[in-house]
Order: sequence, then structure tokens, then C-alpha cells
Amino acid sequence: MKLEWQVLRPTLARIDVPLLAAALSLSLLGLVMVTSASLQIAETRLGEPFYYALRHGIYLLMGLGVGLFVYTLVPLSLLEKIRFLALPAAVFALLLLFIPGLGREVNGSLRWISIAGFTLQPSEVAKLGFVMYLAGYIAQRRTELQTTWKGFLLPLMVMGMLALLLLMQPDFGAVVVLGVAAMGMLFLAGVPTQRFLLLSLVVVVLAAVVAFAQPYRVARLMSFMDPWADQFGSGYQLTQSLIAFGRGHWFGVGLGNSVQKLFYLPEAHTDFVFAVMAEELGLIGNLLLIAAFTFVIARIFLLGGRLEQRGWFYHAQLVYGIALIFSTQALINLGVNMGVLPTKGLTLPFVSYGGSSLLVSAAMVAIVLRAGTELQGYEARERGRVR
Repeated sequence: MKLEWQVLRPTLARIDVPLLAAALSLSLLGLVMVTSASLQIAETRLGEPFYYALRHGIYLLMGLGVGLFVYTLVPLSLLEKIRFLALPAAVFALLLLFIPGLGREVNGSLRWISIAGFTLQPSEVAKLGFVMYLAGYIAQRRTELQTTWKGFLLPLMVMGMLALLLLMQPDFGAVVVLGVAAMGMLFLAGVPTQRFLLLSLVVVVLAAVVAFAQPYRVARLMSFMDPWADQFGSGYQLTQSLIAFGRGHWFGVGLGNSVQKLFYLPEAHTDFVFAVMAEELGLIGNLLLIAAFTFVIARIFLLGGRLEQRGWFYHAQLVYGIALIFSTQALINLGVNMGVLPTKGLTLPFVSYGGSSLLVSAAMVAIVLRAGTELQGYEARERGRVR
């Protein structure tokens, strides 16, 4: 056991410095942009211009604490042992929303739990919990997944249960993120492509039913097709976002000089912080942000491949799932801001204002860093044996 601890013990020499630096850079950029985007709205509504900036800074420090705790004290072998608790924890977190007095409704959506002045978004916890569950399922039933329909459909039924709870809030964006993460993990596990083709037909029909079941979703789809047709109604958010992009040009109007954040662009410091960044830092700033996200996600996927080659299937699938959550959520948020996807209420990981997103993102990055550290420890031990 002593040898195992020496191998697994996290050290600064083994940490993935480029990945850590990229994640921290995105987080610090997020703090700057949230501060810039929220000053006017915080001063007008609350009489304190730095209200959201200070809270975001506190969340960021809490995220660093959570990440340090997970990286130093939570080996992946422990996560593998407690993976059976991940799914019940995800369901429990979502059910808390429907307890009178706990759930908090904002803009017609019941997505937040209010505790001691802070708000928690259970869907963020549910994403990580589901990925932990599915990684364990894939590692334990890999052969059954690849050969039988039962093994393939069972985790999708579990995801359907979580999707139902999310749609009751409603939170269609989180359903999409979970769905893409689940399908991606199953595909990487070696499930035959034919099953995905058959399932995709069912998914398309169900997505169409969900999309047209609520009038506000129909309005969003119509405004996405032609936002300028109702630029002061259903297309207002998208048109204001596109105006922000247009004003930014190559290098932007300068940090803090955005006009769209002055009550023109709704949710400027949360869902549409990327549009404010486009206006203030221009195309070059946005391309650097996209490059940073690409680097982080690609590096996580590469680590997952190395873990799979070693035969650590649970570790690999957990890392793959985290990469898929980050990539899907980032793609949707960026696509919505640029008008290439219908409007969805999803934050940009590391960058948008939101404590739940920051804390869970920090925990997920710490899990990835821990996986890389443990892998390097075993590889170093093997090299020593060879010599």
C-alpha cells in the first residue's frame, strides 16, 4: 500500500501545467469580463457596481479550493468505488428543486436552490453525477454494450429519467448537454454505429416534439430563423448580440467600453458574456478564447486516449465525459451568441457568471489533472522497473 500511495500521490512535478494554466486563464478572463459586463446593471439594480464581480470572485476562490481538495485528496479509485452513489445524488439534487421553499423560480424557470443567500443550480451537479455513473457502467459492461441492445438502452433510459426532471424545470439546454455527453461516451466505448443511426431517428422525433411543445420554444426557433423580423420581441436577444459582434470589428472598442451591456443585451454577464467580449475585445480576443477552449478540450481527450490504451476504462470514460460536457456546453453558448444556434440558457464554462458552474467546472478539471498525475506515476514506476 505504501508503494501505491507513493505512485498515486499528487505532486507539482506531475501536474499538467499547460492544462491548468489554460483553465486558470479562462477563469481569470471570465472574472474580468463578468466585472465589465455587470457594473452598470449591478449599480442600477442593487446600488453596488461590483456586486456580481465580488460574488464571482468569491465563487472563483471557492472553486480553487474545491479543485485543490479534489486533486490532493480524492484518488480516482475512490471515485470509482462511490460511482454507485453518483446517480442517486444527481436525482436527489434535481428533486430538491420541487420542495416548496427551496426551489427558486427566475424568468419562468425553476432551476436554482437558494441557500443562505447563495444559489445552487442542481443541473450542474447532475451532469457530473451522470458522467460518473455512465463511466462506471461502461467500464463494467463494456462487452454487453457492444453486443446487446439491452446493454445499450439501459443507460439511455436512465438519462431519459434525468431528462424528464430537467424538462420539468424547464432546462432544455442541460438535456442537450447530457444527451450529447452520453452518446459520445457510448460511441467511444465501441457501440456499433448502426444503433446510433436507428436511435437518432427517435431522438429527432422526440426533440421536435419537445421543441414545439411550449410556445416560448417555438418563438425561439422562429426568431432564430429570422431574428430581425421581430427584433424588439422574440428576436431581441439575438439581434442585440449580433450588434455587439458587429461593433467589435477586429480589436474591439476597448475593455469596459461596451454599449450593448448598458441594458440593451439581456443577461450580459451570464449567457451573453461572449457577445460583450466580442464588442470589447473584437474578433482577435474571441479567437484567442476559442483557441484556449480548443486546447483544454483537446488535451483532455488526449489524456482519455492514453488512459484507455492502458486499460483504465473507468478513468478514460470519466475523462471523456468531462471533455464532452465542456465542449458541448461551450459550443452551444458560443453558437447561441453568434446566432448559429437557437437561444438556450447555458453558461460558458469558466467564463460566465455563476457559482454552480464554476465550482463543478473546477472539480472536473481537478479530476482530469488527478487522472493525469496518477497515469504519470504509474508510467514512471514502469520505467524504473524496465531499467
